[in-house]
Amino acid sequence: MTLRTLPLLALACLAGPLAAQDASDAARVHDSVLTLDTHLDSPANLDRPGWRITDRHDVLHDSTQVDLPRMIEGGLDGGFWVIYTDQGPNDAEGYARALAHALKRLHQIHDFVAANPQSFAIATTAADASLIAATGKRIVYISMENSYPLGTDLANLEAFHQLGLRMAGPVHNGTNQLADSTNGEAVHGGLSELGKAWVREANRLGIIIDASHAADSSFDQMLELSKAPIILSHSGPKALHDHPRNLDDARLKALAAKGGVIQINSLFLSPDKPRPTVEALLPQMAAAADLAPEARAALMARWAAANAAEPRSNTDFNRYMQAIFHCIDLVGVDHVGIGADWDGGGGVIGLNQISEIPRITEALLARGLTPAEVEKIWSGNVLRVMAEVERVAAKR
Repeated sequence: MTLRTLPLLALACLAGPLAAQDASDAARVHDSVLTLDTHLDSPANLDRPGWRITDRHDVLHDSTQVDLPRMIEGGLDGGFWVIYTDQGPNDAEGYARALAHALKRLHQIHDFVAANPQSFAIATTAADASLIAATGKRIVYISMENSYPLGTDLANLEAFHQLGLRMAGPVHNGTNQLADSTNGEAVHGGLSELGKAWVREANRLGIIIDASHAADSSFDQMLELSKAPIILSHSGPKALHDHPRNLDDARLKALAAKGGVIQINSLFLSPDKPRPTVEALLPQMAAAADLAPEARAALMARWAAANAAEPRSNTDFNRYMQAIFHCIDLVGVDHVGIGADWDGGGGVIGLNQISEIPRITEALLARGLTPAEVEKIWSGNVLRVMAEVERVAAKR
C-alpha cells in the first residue's frame, strides 16, 4: 500500500502544528493528498521546437517551470492545463485567427497526453481526479483563458466542451466581445449580452466559470447570474497589494458565500520592479521562433538568466503564503486553493518551479491546518465546485 491509498483519517496524528512534527511528516502528508494547480500555462511551451513535457527542464536554463519529472519530484498530481489566447481585434478576422490558435493548442494538449498514456490522462469529471491519481498518472483537465476565440457563436463553446474543456474565463488582458477586463476599457459595464449568454451556456454544459482577469463589474455579474459556484483560477487579495488583478475582501466574501473558491496566484502580491535586461531582450524573444536551434537555445538561456537576476517583484515564498493565509482567515479553508500561474509569469523567490511546491504543504501544516484541510486547499475545494457545476448542468 502506498501513501496515496491511505485514508486521511489514518494521518490524523499529523494534524498538529509542524513544530510537533518532523520534515518527514510534512512530506508524508504532501504525498498523501491529491494536489492540483488550477492554472498551468505550460501547453504554451509545446510550441518550442524540441521541447517535450516528459524531459526534465530547469527554470534557470530555459525559463520553463513545469514538466513531468518536476511534477513527480514536487508531488503535483495534475491540474487545469490552459488554452491561452492573446487578445486581438474584436472582429471576424480576429475571431478566426484566435479560434485557429485555440484549436491548435487544444490538439497539442490531447497529443501530449496521447503520446504518453502511461504518464497522463484527460479528466472530464470531478470523480476522474482520484481515479487517475490512483493509477500513478498525472491529471489533465483542460481550461480556456480568454474565450475570445469563440467569436460570436456560442456553439463553439459546446464544441470545445465535447473535446474536454471543463473551465473557461471570458477575458484576458483586454476587453472583448464577452466582458470587460481588469485592464481593458469599460465597454459593456461588465458582461455584454453575449457574455451573459456565455454564462448561461457554461452552466448548461457543465463548465466551471473562471472570473480571473475579469473586471470587478464582470465578476459581480458572473457571480449573480451563474447558477453554480464560480472560481478565480489565479487571483490574489487586494488587501496585500492594490492591483487591478486582485479582488477586495468584500468580493472574496461574496464569492465564498456562493460556494466559490479563490486559487491564489503568485503574481501581483507586491509592486513590480524595473527589469531593464528582461525588457531589452523582449524584441529578440518575439522573433525567437525564426532562429536556428543553437541560437534559440542560447537566447532562451539568456532569457532565463535575466529573469532570475531581475525578478518581477520582491514577492517571496513568505509573501505568497501570507496571501494564502489572508484568504483562509477571511473566507475559510473551504474557499481557498492554489493557482500560481506556472509558465505564465508566475513563481516567486523561493518557489519558482513546480518541484518546490512541497514547501506550501509544509507551511500550511506549520500554520496548524490538518491534513484534511491541506487537501481541501490543494484539490478538494475546486473539485467540490466542479461537482456542483456538474450537478447544476445535469438539472438543466
